[in-house]
Amino acid sequence: MLRKLPFALPFELRIGWRYTRAGRSTRRNGFISFISGVSMLGIALGVAALIIVLSVMNGFQKEVRDRMLSVVSHIEIYAQGGAALPDVVQTLAQARENAQVVGAAPFIAAQALLARGEDMKGVLVRGIDPALEPEVTDLATPGQQTALQQLQPGGFGVVLGGELARSMGVRTGDVVTLVAPSGQVTPAGVVPRLKQMTVLGTFDSGHFEYDSTLALVHWQDAAKIFRLEGPTGVRLKLRDLHQARAAAQDLSDTLGSGFLVRDWTRQNRSWFAAVQVEKRMMFIILTLIVAVAAFNLVSTLVMTVTDKRADIAILRTLGASPGSIMGIFMVQGAMVGVIGTGAGLLLGLGVAFNIDVIVPALEHMLGATFLPQDIYLISSMPSDPQRADILPVALISLAMAFVATLYPSWRASQINPAEALRYE
Repeated sequence: MLRKLPFALPFELRIGWRYTRAGRSTRRNGFISFISGVSMLGIALGVAALIIVLSVMNGFQKEVRDRMLSVVSHIEIYAQGGAALPDVVQTLAQARENAQVVGAAPFIAAQALLARGEDMKGVLVRGIDPALEPEVTDLATPGQQTALQQLQPGGFGVVLGGELARSMGVRTGDVVTLVAPSGQVTPAGVVPRLKQMTVLGTFDSGHFEYDSTLALVHWQDAAKIFRLEGPTGVRLKLRDLHQARAAAQDLSDTLGSGFLVRDWTRQNRSWFAAVQVEKRMMFIILTLIVAVAAFNLVSTLVMTVTDKRADIAILRTLGASPGSIMGIFMVQGAMVGVIGTGAGLLLGLGVAFNIDVIVPALEHMLGATFLPQDIYLISSMPSDPQRADILPVALISLAMAFVATLYPSWRASQINPAEALRYE
């Protein structure tokens, strides 16, 4: 007998739910219940794995992006042809009028060689204004701000990336030679422009590419070394970095055709495209796990239909339509999918939001380090669960579970009551 409820539910829903939680009164029922539980567990683990992996990949992407943007500005404005800006003060003023801009600073960017003894490295020289640089960069931390403030015009000091300084064996106070590509014309030919620079300090952004190639000098010293009349560009920091493309378009319209405006998404387009491809492939691969677990429902429902042939025949003789019979088993399969997906969401989000506690505990228990600090730039496991990833995972899991119920449910609706009851 079905228990009476204070409100009327369709009998398909009530019978389907009853089959889902059926006890283990017989060995066959117990086996079917076990297979159903395995399907539910498989869906839960697949959903949880998807959420955890995507959250960790989002965390790594965010961590690398933040470290990259500690050196690379949100937007850079150049004069056409790479020449010095005609009026840097006016360009700064126009840029600050944009509602998204919260900081602006001039700069000079050029390539050169850095030499110490017989060791020589190719470097990216960036001339900065130490007073305005903290507005656009995170390099000006309390520990590194002192070195930047020591950059004085005419002092010809340089602040090197930490990895660059270590690879050249340079320390604070050492003298290095900067070799500019534009040489001096003499009767003996073109002679490279050489300038001795004093190392005032180092910086570590956490991004290997910039820590191993970037050298910071005062923009007036850079202008003298590279024979420029002033800053070649302006770096901007935005209130919302995700609005960089729109803000760059607005600035381009405001400044006119004499300027080139680039935002950070275009400067690092290949890297972000590679990350998105990797994330998409991981999503597809892990979705197959959910698909395998979801289609285990087919075998579960086929066995249930075989076991419930007599019940189906009785319901048909009492007036149940083939559509109602099909609905009963679709409810059963859908319940397994809903419960499995819900459990997977809870497990995945629980791990994703507490991965900073779980991973250290596992490392302590296993006596291992998953991300050694001397090998990887990031020593802790980051996680950034996003609704844009979680919602599709849940919907795909539910859709797969629903699709898996269609064929067994249709087979149940085609059972002939007379044939089913013949041997009962």
